[in-house]
Amino acid sequence: MPANESAPSAKKKGRRARLIVLTLVLALVAGLGYGAYWSVDAVRASYPQTTGSLTLPGLTGTVEVKRDRHGIPQLYADSDLDLFRAQGFVHAQDRFWEMDVRRHMTSGRLSEMFGSGQVETDAFLRTLGWRQVAQAEYDSKLSPDTKKNLQAYADGVNEYLKGKSGKDLSVEHAALKISDDYAPEPWSPVDSVAWLKAMAWDLRGNMQDEIDRALMSGKLTPEQIDQLYPAYPFDRNKPIVEGGKVDSGAYVPQGQAGSGTTGRGSTGTGRNSGTAGGTGTGTGTGTGTGTGTGTGTGTGAGTGTTSPAGATEGLRSQLTALSGTLDEIPALLGPNGSGIGSNSWVVSGKHTTTGKPLLANDPHLAPQLPSIWYQMGLHCRKTSADCKYQVAGYTFSGMPGVVIGHNQDIAWGMTNLGADVTDLYLEQVRPDGYVYDNKVVPFKTREEVIKVAGGAEKKITVRSTNNGPLVSDRSDQLETVGVRAPVASSAPDRGNGYAVALRWTALDPGKSMDAVFMLNRAKNFKDFRAAARDFEVPSQNLIYADNQGPAGNIGYQAPGRIPVRGQGDGRLPSPGWDSKYAWKGAPGGTAGWIPQDEMPWDLNPQRGYIVTANQAVVESGKGKYPYTLTTDWGYGARSQRINDLIEAKVKDSGKISTDDMRTMQMDNSSEIAALLTPILSKIHVSDPDVRKAQQLLDGWNYTQEPDSAAAAYFNAVWRNILRLSFGDKMPKELRIEGSCLNVRDETSGPVDDLAEMVRECGMRDSDSAQPDGGDRWFEVVRRLVKDEKSDWWKSPATRTSKAATTRDELFARAMRDAQWELTAKLGKDQSTWSWGRLHQLMLRNQTIGTEGPGFLQFVLNRGPWNLGGGEAAVNATGWNAAGGYAVSWVPSMRMVVNLNDLDKSRWINLTGASGHAYHPNYTDQTDLWAKGELLDWPFSPDAVNKATEETLTLQPGGS
Repeated sequence: MPANESAPSAKKKGRRARLIVLTLVLALVAGLGYGAYWSVDAVRASYPQTTGSLTLPGLTGTVEVKRDRHGIPQLYADSDLDLFRAQGFVHAQDRFWEMDVRRHMTSGRLSEMFGSGQVETDAFLRTLGWRQVAQAEYDSKLSPDTKKNLQAYADGVNEYLKGKSGKDLSVEHAALKISDDYAPEPWSPVDSVAWLKAMAWDLRGNMQDEIDRALMSGKLTPEQIDQLYPAYPFDRNKPIVEGGKVDSGAYVPQGQAGSGTTGRGSTGTGRNSGTAGGTGTGTGTGTGTGTGTGTGTGTGAGTGTTSPAGATEGLRSQLTALSGTLDEIPALLGPNGSGIGSNSWVVSGKHTTTGKPLLANDPHLAPQLPSIWYQMGLHCRKTSADCKYQVAGYTFSGMPGVVIGHNQDIAWGMTNLGADVTDLYLEQVRPDGYVYDNKVVPFKTREEVIKVAGGAEKKITVRSTNNGPLVSDRSDQLETVGVRAPVASSAPDRGNGYAVALRWTALDPGKSMDAVFMLNRAKNFKDFRAAARDFEVPSQNLIYADNQGPAGNIGYQAPGRIPVRGQGDGRLPSPGWDSKYAWKGAPGGTAGWIPQDEMPWDLNPQRGYIVTANQAVVESGKGKYPYTLTTDWGYGARSQRINDLIEAKVKDSGKISTDDMRTMQMDNSSEIAALLTPILSKIHVSDPDVRKAQQLLDGWNYTQEPDSAAAAYFNAVWRNILRLSFGDKMPKELRIEGSCLNVRDETSGPVDDLAEMVRECGMRDSDSAQPDGGDRWFEVVRRLVKDEKSDWWKSPATRTSKAATTRDELFARAMRDAQWELTAKLGKDQSTWSWGRLHQLMLRNQTIGTEGPGFLQFVLNRGPWNLGGGEAAVNATGWNAAGGYAVSWVPSMRMVVNLNDLDKSRWINLTGASGHAYHPNYTDQTDLWAKGELLDWPFSPDAVNKATEETLTLQPGGS
């Protein structure tokens, strides 16, 4: 691609300092890349050209790429295909390493880049078959226009790649080029489609809860498990939509017209803690179904199927191994705990200072460097049949279009709906297949070859049942369990007797990619809902605003392909040998899908605002919504706080401004602190150092600012309360790795006071260990706190502590342990304690930055930042209480869209536009993000031109 101007140098501001730092650092790591000498030029070789002109073959006209001082590009073209071809080119300029890693992940080919350490991850991802599903979507589901856009995008990426390798692409590619002679292959449209599968996996709902409940059943009673998974508090925390109903086959929001009788019958809201092969009790209203042998109480009825001998042991062993395998996947996509989620809300123009809606969104994901999001504008110079897009917002590098943002007519945001779209099935294995309705059915099999950089390739056999792929095949830790079925030679890496299959909506081809483009073009609520129909996975809460009419319109739609189960409620693994538990599509399966017309939605509710923050969408049950979307909602701590903030502001001043929306996004209030601090403050403490720490809580307003000593001490107390009351009672499979306890030996017969004590250590990764301290645990403690003699408050004596038998005794012990912990971490001088010193964010490159040599991590990673906020706060800087205080998920971006004047909208990203280490735009937004500041978001041509600092013209020509 000939150019009439070479790539520009870094911005002059700070240039000399950066070059000095680079020279020193790279001189020190001269051995990087197995003996090769790296210079400043080697690091900067991949910086993209951002001024002048370049030839981009395939264009039919010129495309302008206008970047502001943060490197955020706005693209201008005269046709859709030119726009998306240029988008692919620009994404590759800034983020190709990220794109390359993502496509290798989604296709289960990480070992080709990183060697044998990724073989198990690749084997698991090949078993899921994301790439095959994405190929099927592209071949048979997506519209012709979507395919053209995807191909144009791929062509743009590939034009950027021509003639480039190693250091021309990125520092990371240079390291791989030197070590393994790695060179990237051309981009394909299916590479883009497959990324939606990765996002669906990250937002898959309650699969981990399903595993955890089953593992708990080996140590806790069904009643205890139900106490740890309480019902959603509808009386206290509002659902997203209220008062609607299904009428004549369509959902009708409260206050909207509708007639007829309620549509389909309820699938039940009963709960059951039985497992396959175990016993359970259904409770609640509706039909509670268990997957073991169970009976119902109240108005629910537990039903189940008789399980073969050994099934309970088989399930627990298989799930333990599966859980360990899953721990390896979040390192790439982010933790899947009860605290992860997102915030979005929209306020009608009736309640805003602008007279038109304001829409806010901040999705909560794992912190990554670069950020998972890429800000961009896609503009047709003149909209027409050939050029239909005028849209800006947050994109995924590697995928065309805008995922979250606004066009000239509407704005939209997303939060995870949390629908139960996964089921695990315990399968009976036989030498020649698996049992299904008393017959042995052959496995569906396919062979996969995993190529390994620097090593021998590995062949695996992927086996599937009617219920889905056998995910339990992918663990070397599986032991022989249950009935000893012979091992077939076609699958030598599986356990004997029983296996676990996964049924997941994302493994069926869909049209979510079509929905992205439809959202980008939508002009009104009707168009928005039409797009939502095709947004099948991941299932998201979609909020809406437009600028039509006196005050604009606000709306909501719950989309997604969500199963209606036959037997079983999705809370626990089901017996795969019984077709009554199968989903639609499996032979004999009785389940269907919730019709899209009957999914909840809302338009201009009377209250004048809509809040979605992973709380319950709607209340299900008799006389209410007739379907169960899930029983594992977030518990509404964040959503209700946002509701309260909006209501208070409207009551106080009557109007909400753009800056008010930003301030709400940074709210650090802790619900659990407000509940427990008054109790903690009254507990008698004799130790003077603990008493001094206790006094930090006096007068505290429960906000978790970075400099707050009270927030530091409270969160340490909360962590220790959780450990003493719940964590030490968890099965080892859920406790954090390295957490060891003396327990009674259960392997030699009945456990009694004379049983021998053995040492038992936890097995869970720090990001997924329990109790994680999310708002589910807020609700657990809220329901127990008045029962001062609950068995949960009992904790055995240790060499340094007396046994706790009551709530206050356990709380006193937690206060003492917290004081000791903070003294060790932060020093004896309590005046220097601060929450931010404990609660730190590190931004790590998600591949070499976490697994590579230490010096290369130094080159690629940034931080720490001392943060405020916390678990289940609106400013959701999450942390896992079982694992420590480090930030494990964050608001990955924040935006506030002003529908009255789009040029007065505001946005921020976690990092920066560039994925190139030491580039001026590598982390230039992070300091602003940490302070809660937002950048101007220009949209109109005049505003974009005013903000532009660099322009690159892409010209047609060449071949």
